[in-house]
Amino acid sequence: MKAESVVQRRLLELAEVDAELSRVDHKRRTLPELAEIDAAEKTLRERKDALVSVQMQHSDLDREVARQEREIESVRARADKDRKLMESGSVAAKQLTELEHELATIGRRQSALEDDLLELMEQREALELDAQRTGAEVDKAEQVLAEAASRRDEALADLDTTQARREGDRAALLPQFPEDLVKLYERVRAQKNIGAALLQSRRCGACRLEMDRNTVAEIKAAPVNEVLTCDNCGAILVRTAESGL
Repeated sequence: MKAESVVQRRLLELAEVDAELSRVDHKRRTLPELAEIDAAEKTLRERKDALVSVQMQHSDLDREVARQEREIESVRARADKDRKLMESGSVAAKQLTELEHELATIGRRQSALEDDLLELMEQREALELDAQRTGAEVDKAEQVLAEAASRRDEALADLDTTQARREGDRAALLPQFPEDLVKLYERVRAQKNIGAALLQSRRCGACRLEMDRNTVAEIKAAPVNEVLTCDNCGAILVRTAESGL
């Protein structure tokens, strides 16, 4: 394949544009903010799960407190009924003794229920504090996630700007090359990620390997308009005064 030396040298401009586009793509995939977002999302899920767990426990305690209060109210109503019956003076001495015994039993039952209720109320109060703390942790995790997402969006916007600019440069460069040269360049770039490189001090600028004497001699003997490629990596070798030939 033939191409004027000036055209071949212009391939280095195209290669630099493509190298920057590759760097942009790599940065887009490896932004530190992406890892931060993953970690923040995991933390947020954990905090939300913890909050749901506390809320469920609180809901269970609310039901238990309500049940306990109903039972205490039932016991109180029974005690009031017995007292009114005793105060009515319409019961016999034996029934009065039985009512007094029942009232004593009810009193002990009421005291035990009230003690249990107090313990449940203390547990609920502790859970309310836990829910407040966990809710604050959820808010903090959401803020951390939002800040990481904002930084990611800013970084992506910068990369989008660079990519758009360099893609414009690329579109302007491509028409300056023969079609067969572009096809060779693109084929090599697709395989090795570098389509063309400067031959500098007898080293390929793509794979950085130094060429042996025979190869250097062949390159020296080749016409300046001959398109040469690296035997090692396949990149198009662009010859200039820096090539050391």
